[in-house]
Order: sequence, then structure tokens, then C-alpha cells
Amino acid sequence: MRTSTPSARRRRLVAALSTVALVVGLAVPLLTTTAAPAQAATDGPCDIYAAGNTPCVAAYSPVRALFAAYNGPLYQVKRASDGATLNIGVISAGGVADAAAQDAFCAGTTCTVPVLYDQTSRHNHLTPAPAGEQGAANSPANAAALPITVNGAKAYGLYLPPGVAYRRSSTITSGTARGASPESMYEVASGTNVNSACCSDFGNVETDTVDTGAGHMDTLNVSTLGATGATGHGPWVQADLEEGVFQGKTAVWTPNQGNRSKFVTAVLKNNGVDTFALKGGDSQAGALSTWYDGALPDGVDRFGSTWKPMKLEGSVGLGAGGDNSNRGTQSFFEGAMTTGYASNATENAVQANIVAQHYDGVSTGGGPGRTIVGPGGKCVDVAGDDTAANLAVVQLWDCRTLAADQHWSGSIIGEGTLSTRGRCLDVNGNVTTLGTGVELYDCNGVAGQQWIPQADGTIKNPASGLCLDAPNGATANGTALRIWTCNASAAQQFSITTPILHPVSGAASKCVDVAGDDLDVQNQRVQLWTCQNVLTGAPGGRAESLDQQWTYRTSDQSVRTLGRCLDVIDNSTALGAGIQLHDCNGVGGQHWVPQADGSLRNPASGYCLDAPDNATANGTLLRTWTCNGAAAQKFVLN
Repeated sequence: MRTSTPSARRRRLVAALSTVALVVGLAVPLLTTTAAPAQAATDGPCDIYAAGNTPCVAAYSPVRALFAAYNGPLYQVKRASDGATLNIGVISAGGVADAAAQDAFCAGTTCTVPVLYDQTSRHNHLTPAPAGEQGAANSPANAAALPITVNGAKAYGLYLPPGVAYRRSSTITSGTARGASPESMYEVASGTNVNSACCSDFGNVETDTVDTGAGHMDTLNVSTLGATGATGHGPWVQADLEEGVFQGKTAVWTPNQGNRSKFVTAVLKNNGVDTFALKGGDSQAGALSTWYDGALPDGVDRFGSTWKPMKLEGSVGLGAGGDNSNRGTQSFFEGAMTTGYASNATENAVQANIVAQHYDGVSTGGGPGRTIVGPGGKCVDVAGDDTAANLAVVQLWDCRTLAADQHWSGSIIGEGTLSTRGRCLDVNGNVTTLGTGVELYDCNGVAGQQWIPQADGTIKNPASGLCLDAPNGATANGTALRIWTCNASAAQQFSITTPILHPVSGAASKCVDVAGDDLDVQNQRVQLWTCQNVLTGAPGGRAESLDQQWTYRTSDQSVRTLGRCLDVIDNSTALGAGIQLHDCNGVGGQHWVPQADGSLRNPASGYCLDAPDNATANGTLLRTWTCNGAAAQKFVLN
């Protein structure tokens, strides 16, 4: 997609970022296209599981057959122009999807995916998930959003951003685990299209779209959800067991180092009584890593329920949590659920089969973070295709929704860094010389990695006093960016677009929170509270909180949640003024400028957002106070 030749570089001096009704007994329809003659195929993942005495009971993939003999439909597409539908099958038995049939059918219009077919004989087909306790009814996926290749043949993955998810109720589902019965599952997902919101899951969920307590879910989750204190590089292969998302026996399990490859194989098995295991691997190469193999979590949740034993209900979900928490994002390529506790040998063979498919694609999807749109409407991008190598040139390129290296995190509220794919936007050589180029480099906190968005649309490096700049206002693809005298010209206008929502973390890892529980009420006080995007299953804990999810708008310097703004009460400029949520109206008390030390300054008063006397207790009301760089004034975008 993008090409650029990095210039030679000296060695670094400083080193070390609409619901669709479910139909009982929905049978696999006949294909309306003519498939090519069947060819011999090697065993698929579900053949391998069956040989290991853990047969698949639900198997899904929009890109290929999961059984060597499968010659039915993979998914259905629906045209926007006339509402007509077509089942998309495989080119040959056991082979890849007939993407050409989709392209021909959808030419000149758009298509969605109203049905994802189960390839087993149990007909556990998935349709868009209905509304639930934590989310509105879901939309079907855009059928053409995620083009990839499998063994060199074009196919389409399933792009599942927030509000797009699928489900089948256990009232009509056949064969899936109930109660404390053992089960295993795997999926191929993306290590780039992730976020920290709840909950893009795949697996066994509740009969109804409500949270019924610990152990009522057994699902895979590939995300950065609950990652505070985690090790390695996210996202992490996790288990959403309801009332908790676990990297191991606990919410954070430091031996779990995460899987950040473009395609990730994620594996979960659970004996239902006392043991579960998690594994992850690169779907393009190599073996699985066992991240956890041991006891189910201890403890009691807020309902008084435990995870030992499990209490599975047998529905199947994809793209949302059991209570329809549908703010997570993922890309789904294939996955299956089985009966029984699979052996390591079986799982290793499944991984080898996946690697042999030669998954590839321009990008496997977006997240986390937001795009930065610069001169000419081009996006800030890293040379190469989502490789994000050290010393890679940072440049302008056509904006691509699913380009992972065009999604940047940090800086908007925080320590001043901008990062993508685990590395930081960096001034070459950590110098302050006019015209120095910028690159991607390991995050090490040096001055050349500090960037502060300004009210005039520029992004400034404080150490040099210079701004991010497109040389001579160039806007061609591949224009390498540099630092230059700040002049607010068109060459220095960078707009940070609608971000993925993140919690603003305050003192002692508490989160900025609105009093009450997601109340859409004017003048609610703003406080510190335990971060609820981290689902620990702690007794008395609340579910993930929408009022801890904040966005920053550079255009008006506002910090927003629930459609309202972080506001100084009565628009006061007095020391110690309280903070509330209020309708956005552009007054001085709603302007906030992030500082390099992690504080959030209100220009009208000159004071910073503050937790009084460094208090960290739940319910601590925030205020404005003299800016002092203390921990009580550090608010970091996770």
C-alpha cells in the first residue's frame, strides 16, 4: 500500500508505545452460484479436532472451509440497492471463499453480512445480535471492509467495529457446552484491530443478553481490555468468563506477554470444573505459546457467584459480550467451538494448519487510537505496511480506515508521547535542529518524543520549540515529515480525529468518573473512582462504565463523555473550583490543554485539574488547583 525509502541514519545516541430474527432450525441453504469442481483438500481444523476426540459443534469462517469435505455456504451477503441476498460458498470443497461471486453480486452498491453460517451439521448459524443489557441492537458487518488473501486467493474477513456483532441463542443452539461441561475453542483474529473497550468476544455466552454472573461465559477475547499492569506487548489473548476478563488465573497475568501480530491465533480450553488454559500465536508463522494453564479464577463476584465450577448457558456470541457490551472491536477470520478438553497435540496441529493457509493482507484493521489528518487531507503514516520498524520514516499518506500504523495513541491527555504499533513518534537523533526529520522509534521518554497539540492546530515538540511540518506544504503520498518553525500554516495543520474511547486515569490508577452510574444528567460532579474498564469481578464492583470513557477535541479543547463536557462549576476561575459534567457551550471553564508533565490545564484560570490533597479514595471530587506537577494532577490516556 505505502512505499518509502528511509534515508540513512546515524546511530542513536539515546536508546530505550437491526436485529435479524433467529429462526429455529435454520438449515444451510443451497448455493446460488456454481462452484468449481471439487479438489482434494487436506484436513481442516475441525477434522483435526475430531481426530483428537473433541469435535467441532460450531465452526465459522468467511474466508475458508474448516472441514476438508465442506462444500456449503460460508456466509450470506445482502445488497443495499435492492435487498437481494446471495450465499457465498467455497471455490472447491475444503477450499477458500468465492470472493469473485461477492464482488460481482455487490458491484455498484454495498453489501452487508446478515448470516454467518455454521459449517458443522448442527446449523448453529449466527445473525446480528439483538439489544441487551449493555448495548443496542447490532448491525451486520460490511461485507467488503476487510479484504485479505488466503493461499494467494482473495477473501474477505469479518470486520467487527463497535456496534457490529453476531449471536445465536442457546434456545436453538445445538451441541455447545452447558453447565460445567468441558469445551475448547480457537479463533484467528487481528492483533492490530483492537481496543480497550468491552467486549469483542467469541464463544459461549448467556441465553439472554444479560450478565448472569461469574462462570456463565467462556469466550476468547483478544484486546487491550483490562491491561493496566500487564506485561509484554498487547493485545493479550484473554478469557472472558463473565464478571471478569482474565489473562490467566487473575485479570492481569504477567507471564502472558501478548500477541501483536497482524493475524493472531487465540486458543482457549476449559474443563468446566477447575482448570482452563490460554494460548496465542502468530497465524502466519511459528508455534503457539502457552500463556496460562492452571486453575480457574478464585473469588466471588458481585452476585455471589464463582468461576469454579462454570455455569455455561450454551449460546454463541461473536463481537460482543454476553450482556451485549458491544464497544469492543476486532477482525474475525475463522473460529470454532468444540466439545471436550483438547490436547496440546491437537491444538498444535490446528496452529500448523492455520500457518499453512498463508494469511496475508494489506492490513487487518485499525485500532487502538485515532488518526491524525494533516495537510491535503492525508494521514500521518509510517513507511511500510503496518510493519512499524525502528527508524521507519513518518510521512503523509492517503487515509486508510484499516491501516494500523495510521492510528495513534497517547499525548492528547498524558505524558506527551504519540505512539503506534508499540513505538513512538520521534525526532531523528533526539536533536532540536530546524528541519530534522521524524521517525518511529522505541519509546524511551526522551525530549524528541514529546508532542503537545496546540489550539491553532499545530503539534509542537517542546524541547525544540518547533512544530510537526510537511516540507513546503507538500501533500503527496510519501512526504516525509519534519520539525520546523511554528507558523500555523496549512503545512502544520494536523487534526486528531474522532478517537477510540479511553478512560482518563488519575491518581493511584483511579479513573475520572461521573457521579452516579452512567447517568445522562446535567451538572453531575466529576470524581475519582475505580477504573471499570478493567473487569476484575471484584465483589460489589460495577460493570464497565460509559462515564469513564472520555474523548479530547483539539478544535475546542474540550474533554467529553456522555455527550457533555468536563466543566468548571459556574465557569469559575477561583482556586479550588469544583468540576462537573455540563452541556458543551464553549465557555472558558470547558477548555483544557494537556501539558508535557501529564497535567490538564484550564487556560481561563491558569489552574490544573487536581485531586485534593492527593486523595485517591473512590468519590474524591476533582477541582482546579495551582499547577504543580504532582501525582494528583497527572491524567493519562490509557
